[in-house]
Amino acid sequence: SVSWIQEGGGHLAVGTSWGKTMLWDVRAQKQLRKMDGHTDRVGALSWNRHILSSGGRDNLVINHDVRIAEHNVATLSGHTQEVCGLAWSPDGTTLASGANDNKLCLWDASTSSTSRARFELCEHQAAVKALAWSPHERNLLATGGGTADRCIKFWNTQTGSMLQS
Repeated sequence: SVSWIQEGGGHLAVGTSWGKTMLWDVRAQKQLRKMDGHTDRVGALSWNRHILSSGGRDNLVINHDVRIAEHNVATLSGHTQEVCGLAWSPDGTTLASGANDNKLCLWDASTSSTSRARFELCEHQAAVKALAWSPHERNLLATGGGTADRCIKFWNTQTGSMLQS
């Protein structure tokens, strides 16, 4: 997985097959840091200002604060299979995670490692990889399920209710 930082533009995060998340300064062609936390492939990344969220084959989501040495500020465990989709809401208040367990989890930005997801939504019939927040309407999320599901669902993330499928 790869993901550009939104602000500043010159930094690229890279998730590796061996569980590391690397941060690169593309202009200087230099690796800035290598962050651990996952035990297997990192297949999903999403930025929220200085917080980089990574999702892995180890079923975990890790929030890294890239400004500090002890970067792992939260380890989120709400999935039972590989996390394959991550997306922060445009206002930075909610992280959506999708996984091969067919589950969509919604996490508050203030979530700590001991917290549970605000919502665990299990209406998809296949992996939830495609996640897209509306840039026009707050709390509106579109999610796409895999081959066995073949549908897009729209969610009110404030209430956890599915609006349409």
